[in-house]
Amino acid sequence: MNAPFRPALIKVRLADPGDRASIARFVAEAADATPFHRPEWLDAVTRATGHKAHVLLAERGGEIEAVLPLHAVNSPLFGRALVSTGFAVGGGVLGEATAAPELFAAASELARRLSCSTIELRGGVMPLGELWHVKHDSHAGFVTALAADDDAQLTAIPRKQRAEVRKGLANAMEVRIGRADADRAMHYAVYAESVRNLGTPVFPRALFAAVLDGFGEDADILTVLHAGEPVASVLSLYHRGAVMPYWGGGVHAARGLRANDVMYYALMCHARARGCDRFDFGRSKTNTGAYHFKRNWGFEPQPLSYAAWTADGAAPRDVNPLSPRYKAKIALWQKLPLAITNRLGPLIAHGLA
Repeated sequence: MNAPFRPALIKVRLADPGDRASIARFVAEAADATPFHRPEWLDAVTRATGHKAHVLLAERGGEIEAVLPLHAVNSPLFGRALVSTGFAVGGGVLGEATAAPELFAAASELARRLSCSTIELRGGVMPLGELWHVKHDSHAGFVTALAADDDAQLTAIPRKQRAEVRKGLANAMEVRIGRADADRAMHYAVYAESVRNLGTPVFPRALFAAVLDGFGEDADILTVLHAGEPVASVLSLYHRGAVMPYWGGGVHAARGLRANDVMYYALMCHARARGCDRFDFGRSKTNTGAYHFKRNWGFEPQPLSYAAWTADGAAPRDVNPLSPRYKAKIALWQKLPLAITNRLGPLIAHGLA
């Protein structure tokens, strides 16, 4: 009688440069892959910030079963951490869930080796264990189907929010879409002012450029102009039929002009025209202004899961801008001139990956 079949054991190792093609192929074929699992994202973050990418591979019989991409973030303000992945709202283990425990164990070993006291996972299979802190209700994602045409898209927006979009459209603003230097400059100027007004530091300009260059046609910038001046702008990613407005905002005048409302409606129409069928409004912290703004557009929140590991079981690092410990700093930041926040912001935001 033949012995029962025993599957090969899962082996976990760090990827090397020769694995790039096989990793890219695995990510391209994996059902749950996000833009933040893509090698282009890992490369862009490393190139722009210096945070080194480490990809853990779980293999069975020499074939990839699952991957866990990580960035090693080093910040004098926020400490050292392994993050899956840097500056992303998604990530985590991709592939066969049964390989996750081995990947988590390997990530913990890698964190200790790199003197990282924290690991942060944004999505994917959630780990178990006393050293892991798991949250299922701190953030929500918002995704909905795009309508059949521009008129249907406007009609699909709930009545009160649709009225805001119509008011914005009546202001006869110009919509520009591109990836050229001028588009990048307008986007950075608008985005930097927007986040300063919210009290948070702007990310490095090089990060936006690296993502645009790395993603090619899978990323672009949509800018709304009034009287020739940019008032709202968003850098979006395109992934498997979904558009994700990722880094966007508006200047002070945008509120009265309803420029942000026009921006998102225009992006919906643009995305459908280029073949998208879904609008991914990204994540928001539960019960914040952004969370309710997205609900006003008719999006239903879907809870997201996040996990953090700490070497000693202590509380994870605190990089939440809503944390009470940052309240006074945020109030001060909002009062600083743009010339100062644009200079200091990237130095601080470098560690907020």
